[in-house]
Amino acid sequence: MKYKDFENIISPERMRKYNVACGGNTVQAMTLYRYNLRLSQEMFVVVSCFEVALRNRIDAVMKAHLGNDWLRDLILPGGAWYNDRRLEKTRKIIENAYNGLVKNGTYSNSKLLSEMEFGVWKHMFSNVQYRLSGRKLMGIFPNKPKSTQSHKFDNTYVFGELDYINKLRNRIAHHEPICFSKNPVSIDTKYIHNRYNRIMELFRWMDIDGASLLYGLGHIDNACNQIDALLK
Repeated sequence: MKYKDFENIISPERMRKYNVACGGNTVQAMTLYRYNLRLSQEMFVVVSCFEVALRNRIDAVMKAHLGNDWLRDLILPGGAWYNDRRLEKTRKIIENAYNGLVKNGTYSNSKLLSEMEFGVWKHMFSNVQYRLSGRKLMGIFPNKPKSTQSHKFDNTYVFGELDYINKLRNRIAHHEPICFSKNPVSIDTKYIHNRYNRIMELFRWMDIDGASLLYGLGHIDNACNQIDALLK
């Protein structure tokens, strides 16, 4: 495909960064765009598997603490999240999903969990929700390092790590590039390597063999190597 046709489909605005990073080489810019799509696909697989594992571990801990319908119960009258205005946004997300499932006659705890976006699980580790949920959730990380004076591996730390993952997930979902450094615009896969390694570390904290879980999936190194080869 000719570059002008490619640009008309993707849009000049989206292609501008790729052009700048490739020094105006339009053929290379199209190649980089395609390679970024592949990297995004591979990384989304990793993030999706992590999200499922995180959700299921949270569910197991909260069921043991609050019962089988814990997420529903938290936002219904009498629930720990019902009257707290600080949780209004999260509560509305859960309420809308719950009401839709009830209306369709398909409610179950597992279906309600599957309706939740990644941000709901992230905010479970915010100080307010962590406290109101019973301060139990750090139990999903049996292998986390012990906190020290200089490094606190607590719910606030986990919230920050999940926020990074959430932002990456959103970038991929909105078709934003993940193959650049920020300033100046240049090809750089270190950001993705860093995010991938930190996700794998959280798998280890959960006592999950991430490499075995992702066997045959998430070819991050191969995708990054393709992009890095454009620099040579």
